[in-house]
This record gives sequence, C-alpha cells and structure tokens, in this order.
Amino acid sequence: MRLLSTLVLCVLALAARAQGVLTFESTDHDFGKVPEGTMATYEFKFKNTGNQPIVIANAQASCGCTTPEWTKAPVMPGKSGIIKAVYNSAGRPGVFAKTVTVVSNASEPSKVLSLKGTVLTKEELRATLTPAQLAASPRLVLERPGYDFGRIEAGTQSVARIGVRNTGPKDLVLTTVSSPCYCVGYRATPAPIKPGQSAVVELVYAQRAVGPATEVVTLDSNDLHGDTKLTLKANVVKDLVPTSLVKESGASVPFK
Repeated sequence: MRLLSTLVLCVLALAARAQGVLTFESTDHDFGKVPEGTMATYEFKFKNTGNQPIVIANAQASCGCTTPEWTKAPVMPGKSGIIKAVYNSAGRPGVFAKTVTVVSNASEPSKVLSLKGTVLTKEELRATLTPAQLAASPRLVLERPGYDFGRIEAGTQSVARIGVRNTGPKDLVLTTVSSPCYCVGYRATPAPIKPGQSAVVELVYAQRAVGPATEVVTLDSNDLHGDTKLTLKANVVKDLVPTSLVKESGASVPFK
C-alpha cells in the first residue's frame, strides 16, 4: 500500500510538471526615435522550453494604437514562435510606453511585454538628418493638390481617386489619413509604392453637415520631407433626388 501511494504521488508530481514554458529572448523593446507617421514594428521571439505544447489564446495591447499578432498554431516543446507588435505613430508625437499581455496555457499563464520609444514630428526629425539622409527618404507627390466632389448627399460615402507618385529612392508607405472632421479615410490600405512608380489611392469621404464643405486632410507616410496636404471640397445637400411634383391648386403637377 505504501509503495502504491508513493507511485501515485510520483505520477501526480510528474503531471504537475508536465507543462509548456514560454521563454522570451526579451520582454521589452525600445524603438528609440520613431518618425511620426510610420508603423513601428517589433517581433518578440519566444521558445517553448517546457514539455507540453503551448497555445497562445490572446495578446491584448494596452491601447488601440498598438496591434498585436501572434503564432496561432500550437508551439511544440523545443519550437519557437513570435508575438508581433505594431505601434501606429501617426498623430502621436512624444514619448510612449505600451504593453502587450500574452495569455496562454503555459506555466506562466499571463506574460506582459513592454514597448517604448519617442515619436518625433517630421520637423524634429529633419533637424537631426544630414542632407544625404533626407535625400534617401521616399518622396510623396500628388497628381493634384485637391479634389472637388461636386454635389453629394449628406451621410453617404463618396470616393475620390487620387494619383500618388513616389519620386524618392525607397518604398513609399502610406499609413493613415487625418482630418479635422474625422470623416475621411482610405477605402483600402494602400500598398507600398516603389521608387519611381505611381499608384491610385481611394479616399472615402462621409460628411453629414449640409452646405459647402472644405476639408484639409493630411496623408501620413514615411516621407521625411514633411506632411502631405490634400484639400477636399464638396457641396453637401440633404437629398440628391429632386422633388418631382409640387402642389398647384390642390393637385400634383410636374415642374414646368
């Protein structure tokens, strides 16, 4: 009986130790100085140093400006995986410190990863660059400085197709669109534009205020020369469908 009890205890002890272990190469990362408008990206690499598979259930960022991705398949013992964190620096100059909480079935069920850095405005960054470094930047050139939608209906989505050319020596990456009205955005995320190449980006405009409208929007990108401005104009009306009938002497008749 004593031998049996000892065996049972040993089995239970082994079962308790049978678990995956998340071992990260590093749990914190300093981006240093980040140009405003770029998507700062870092991959936290880990290895399963335990004896059971690890499944990452979730990776939750401390704010909506940081988007995590992670290895979805079970990570077997001895194998590796990643937690990828992307920080959107557009419109967020200054010092930042964010966290990503990793939840899994590992021996430590919750693990916190840290990110920090300083977002420099393009004016601040240009002051630190040599002429050669600035010349090596992508360069965003618009085919036109503005776009007029004409008459549009309030609350509906209108699309502007804008030609963009990259005259710099590196890939041009368009990130976000910012506007005072918060009513302009990309229809789809633009693909990087190669040096010397052109592309057409589609901007969606949804204005609810009736009347003449002028919106100066900023196209954020990795062009270090400065922000790119685009002026959108429209005559916003309540209803584009005209009234076809009027009352005349109590009877409905067509317009004359």
